[in-house]
Amino acid sequence: MTRAFDFPGGIHPPARKAAATQGPITPAALPRRVVLPLGQHVGQPAEPCVTVGERVATGARIASAQGMISADVHASISGEVIAIEPRPIPHPGGLSEPCIVIEGDGIEDDWAWMPPLDWRTSDAATLHARLSASGVVGLGGAGFPTQVKARVRERHAIDTLIINAAECEPYISADDMTLREHAADVLEGARLMAHLSGAGRIVIGIEDDKPDAVAALNNAMATGLADAFEITLRVFPARYPSGGEKQLIKRLLDREVPSRGLPADVGVLCHNPGTLRAALQAVRDGRPLVSRIVTLTGEALTRPANVEARLGTHMDELLAAAGLDEPRLARLVMGGPMMGMELARLDLPLVKATNCLIAATREELPPPPAEQPCIRCGACEEACPAGLLPQQLHWFAKSREHDKAELFNLFDCIECGACSFVCPSHIPLVAYYRAAKSEIRANTFEAHKAEHAKHRFEFRQARLAREAAEKEARRQARAQAAKRPRPLAMPSTSQAAQPTAKAAASTGQAPHPATPAATDADLKSLRIAQAAAKAAVRKAEKVLTRVSQSGGGKNQGASDGELADLEVQLATARENLAAIEARLSAAKNAVQAGSSPTTDQERFS
Repeated sequence: MTRAFDFPGGIHPPARKAAATQGPITPAALPRRVVLPLGQHVGQPAEPCVTVGERVATGARIASAQGMISADVHASISGEVIAIEPRPIPHPGGLSEPCIVIEGDGIEDDWAWMPPLDWRTSDAATLHARLSASGVVGLGGAGFPTQVKARVRERHAIDTLIINAAECEPYISADDMTLREHAADVLEGARLMAHLSGAGRIVIGIEDDKPDAVAALNNAMATGLADAFEITLRVFPARYPSGGEKQLIKRLLDREVPSRGLPADVGVLCHNPGTLRAALQAVRDGRPLVSRIVTLTGEALTRPANVEARLGTHMDELLAAAGLDEPRLARLVMGGPMMGMELARLDLPLVKATNCLIAATREELPPPPAEQPCIRCGACEEACPAGLLPQQLHWFAKSREHDKAELFNLFDCIECGACSFVCPSHIPLVAYYRAAKSEIRANTFEAHKAEHAKHRFEFRQARLAREAAEKEARRQARAQAAKRPRPLAMPSTSQAAQPTAKAAASTGQAPHPATPAATDADLKSLRIAQAAAKAAVRKAEKVLTRVSQSGGGKNQGASDGELADLEVQLATARENLAAIEARLSAAKNAVQAGSSPTTDQERFS
């Protein structure tokens, strides 16, 4: 065991992991039908690329990623696409989303493998394309597309890749079992991602309540091939929430991730074991993400275990295979009891973010008591791992003083539930924080829409002004041409183009040099407008990059609407800049044409 640093707060809830770790990981039975939601990841939902009635093989792409942050979806069984329609998905509000439904054909898996690659000899572009085509996302629960994280070196300098093996939340043991049985693959996947991100060091962070996984890692490190990466295993005492990215980075490296910042801001990239194994399988074996390891546990199950199940399998089928005693079932929770979501029905599909299903009895996870007034004991502040003031945030959230809540770093809250766990008044603090965050995001989105409308209006005004200026320039050119005297003899081209000074004086025209003087003022205002437009483009690019990178955490990511709105704002800013530059170019040409010196020799040569 090596020295570890520490983070503030934290709690020690009952682990309750032993029941599901008594046996090895077992493959779940192949489902007869799967329901595959198109939005199993952070970002925009995928777009179907198959039609109803089409036969697909296991691993075939059935939906394509859309936008900057998205992920492909692949068929998890061989069969026929029987529907593309909204179906209920795992969501605390019981929402429905578009899904692709595949009916199995009863034939053993007919796989659509991709060609295997050697990550050590393949170039970065090929590896990025493979990760993108495999649909791999973060399997720790966040669901952030892995191919986006793999490109982090384009914006940040990364020196350390952390394997987040803490798995600190009660009940969940999917990563623990993955390390026990596939430690070598996890380390190889870490080498792959370190290679892509430019990290020269790999640090494995794991709690001391997983001795079998620690032994498997030590064995894999001892028997693995030597390479250029420095690999360090750090074991530390179990405390929730050690698995939070900011808390783990502080505990392992003593680095502080800035407020509302990302691990990449301090040169760190975090991945959990399941994600690393899936990334390696996609590259080395050509296997898309069509299954995952999920913990089935809870006192309402007679055979709790960790199983590798196909995505889209109905949860009730998995629970029935684990010996569900339905009369005793009081609550079904996806994820852990601290940060997971309670589901209202059993016939929901397994998705990429499903790492655990808890079938709990009433005695095991009783309903929370009624909320009581705050007694200002300060227990929530002592437990907060982010160093916040939960009591103050509760008051601000309850009174909807959102500006003050943001001032007290509301968005640094990782929603771990430690404050709610220790509150003697049973106040659902995290629920208040989530509601406040949702309102703030909604208000921000409305402000973005208003800003977007403003940009569109300004662009339209600039376009109309440009068209009016061009129309006026053409009118003046025609008027000037009409006022020029017609020579009796055939003049040369230069004579036809330049009127003489006497002709200008006799017709009463204003002296020619006066026109450039007026245009110089226009040039100055256009240059100012060009600088402002460039600044607007840079600002839009910076905001879009920052928001698109913030999807790595559960509560830092932007919604699909926010990303789409920011992309439209950037496009509008670029259009506005292009329009101003076109006007500036036309004005420069007018100045050059009007201010060119004209001597008698030039006119009559």
